[in-house]
Amino acid sequence: MEPKNINGSSRIYEHDIIGWFEDISEKAGQVQTETLRRILELNWGVEYLNKWFGNINIQDMDATALESLYTSLVPLSSHADLEPYISRIADGDTAPLLTRQPIKLLSLSSGTTEGRQKLVPFTDHSARTTLQIFSLAAAYRSRVYPTREGGRILEFIYSSKQFKTKGGVTAGTATTHYYESEEFKIKQEKTKCFTCSPQEVISGGDYRQSTYCHLLLGLFFCDQVEFITSTFAFSIVQAFREFEVVWREICDDIKKGTLSERISLPKMRKAVLSIISPNPSLASKIEESCEELENQNWVGLITKFWPNSKYVYSIMTGSMQPYLQKLRHYAGGLPLVSADYGSTESWIGANVDPYLPPEDATFAVIPTFSYYEFMPLYRQNQDCGSAIDDFIEDEPVPLSKVKEGQEYDIVLTTFTGLYRCKLGDVVEVTGFHNGTPKLNFICRRKLILTINIDKNTEKDLQMVVEKGSQLLVSKARAELVDFTSHAESETQPGHYIIYWEIKGDVGEDVLGECCRKMDASFVDHGYVVSRSTNSIGPLELCIVKIGTFKKILEYFIGNGAALSQFKTPRCTSNHGLLKILSGSTIKRIYSTAYS
Repeated sequence: MEPKNINGSSRIYEHDIIGWFEDISEKAGQVQTETLRRILELNWGVEYLNKWFGNINIQDMDATALESLYTSLVPLSSHADLEPYISRIADGDTAPLLTRQPIKLLSLSSGTTEGRQKLVPFTDHSARTTLQIFSLAAAYRSRVYPTREGGRILEFIYSSKQFKTKGGVTAGTATTHYYESEEFKIKQEKTKCFTCSPQEVISGGDYRQSTYCHLLLGLFFCDQVEFITSTFAFSIVQAFREFEVVWREICDDIKKGTLSERISLPKMRKAVLSIISPNPSLASKIEESCEELENQNWVGLITKFWPNSKYVYSIMTGSMQPYLQKLRHYAGGLPLVSADYGSTESWIGANVDPYLPPEDATFAVIPTFSYYEFMPLYRQNQDCGSAIDDFIEDEPVPLSKVKEGQEYDIVLTTFTGLYRCKLGDVVEVTGFHNGTPKLNFICRRKLILTINIDKNTEKDLQMVVEKGSQLLVSKARAELVDFTSHAESETQPGHYIIYWEIKGDVGEDVLGECCRKMDASFVDHGYVVSRSTNSIGPLELCIVKIGTFKKILEYFIGNGAALSQFKTPRCTSNHGLLKILSGSTIKRIYSTAYS
C-alpha cells in the first residue's frame, strides 16, 4: 500500500504518487480495514492491547471480523489514558507497551492549544508518512501551479532543540524530528525543488537569527524562488513584519557579501557566508523597492521580491485564519494555498484541490496512514449540558459510513501506538474524493470561553473579533496585529476580556464601537441570556502595547515551544501570559451593548 519509490524526473514521481492515491482512495473502506489489520499485527501482544484482547488469537482472523472485534473490545481513549504508558517509555521502560517497534523519539505538541505540551511517540512510520503527504500534496499543487525543476523554496522553517528524557529517549517537536530526518532531504530530491537555507539555519535554535538568514538567502536567490512556505501562516507574517524592520541591514549584507553582527551563532554564520557573495546591483534594486513599498505599507511585498513565485503555502485554517488578511496584503494577489491536515498524533488528509481559497479548503483522508473512526457530533440544547463541551457524541463509525454534511470528532488508531484516541477536533465531511471523505476543519472541540452557561469555541471568538476589527479598518484605517482572550471569573459577575494589539492610531469612540460590536456579536444563547440578566458582566477590550504578542511568542519559546509549531493561544488562563498582557495594557474599554 506504499507508493513506488521512483528516482529521476519529479514529473514521473508526481504521476506515480497521484496514481497511488487515486487507487487507494477508490477503495478507501477496504484499505482502512487492511490498515487496522496491519497495525494490530505489527503491535500484537503489547501491554496496552493485552488489557483488552487477553489471549485471543488474531492471526487467522478475517480482517473485517478483526475490525469489528477491535472496536467492540478496545474502549475509546484520550491522551490522558495513554499518558502513563508514554511516561514509562520516556523513563526508559523498553518493554513493548504500545508498539513492538522500539520508540527512540517522542514528539512534543505545541502546548499552545491545550495549555501544556504532550508527548507522542514518533517512529520511522511518522517520518515516512510526512514525506508521503508532502510529496502527494506537492504533486496536486504542481498540476495547478507548475514549478520549475531545480528551483528554490523560501521556507520559514525552524527546528527546536531536542533533549533526552530521564530514560534517554530523544524528545522534540515533530517538525524538528522531520527536518533532522533523511526524509527531509529525500523530499527535495524527489520534488527537485530545494530550500534556500542550509541545515545550519533551520536548526540554529534561535528563531530571530534563523528568520534573518531565511530572509537574506531568500532575497539572494530571489529569481529562483518558486513558492514561499512555512508550517503555519503566522510564521510567514511574523517573518515579513520583521523584514519591515531589518531590510536595510539585509541590503547592506547583500551589497557587501557580509553578515550582520546580529547573527552570533558560529555554525550559522559560517554556513551563510559560504553561500552569499557581494551583489551591489541586487542590493540596490532591493533597496529601491523597499523604499517604494514602505510608502505603500508593504502591499505586494512577495510578488515584488519574488517575481517567479507561484503561490504561498502553509496551514491557514483554524487559529491561522486571522492572519489571512495580512498574508494577502503581503502576497499582492498571489494565490494562498492551505497546507495539509494533521496533528502531532498523525497526518490525516491532503489538500487535493489547491486552487480553492484557504477559507474553503478541504482535505482528502489518506486511508493508509492510520485507522480512522468518526464520532458524530450534535450541538446540544444551548440551555443545558456540560461547560466543558458543546456536543452530544454518537457511536463512532468507520470511514466508509460517514455522511456528507455531518460534523465529527476523529478517533485515531496509529502505527505509533495510539488506540482509539479522540483527537478533539470538529470536522465536517464536505464530500468525497473517490471513496475517501473530504474534511473541512471547523475548530477544536474544547470551549475556550465559558463562565456560566455560556459556551464559546475558538471559531465563535474568531467570528466576533473579525466583526469588531472590521470597524478598525473602515473607521480608523488601523490594523489588528493579534489577539487573545480570557474568561475572568474572579470578579463578580465574571466577564470576557479580549486583548488587542493594534497598529495605527484609533480613537476611544471607535474602540468603544468595536467593543460593543464584539459583545453584541456573540450568538451563543447562554451568553446572550447571561449578559441580559447581568450574570455575565460587560465585555472588556484591553489594548496592549505594540510588541506584546512578540513577548508572548518569546515566552512560549523560552519554555520549550518551537516557532514552527507556535499558535497564539486564543484564550488563556496561563498566569505568565496574563502577567504579560496585564503589564502591557494601555487602554481598557467596557461594552455598553446590553446597557
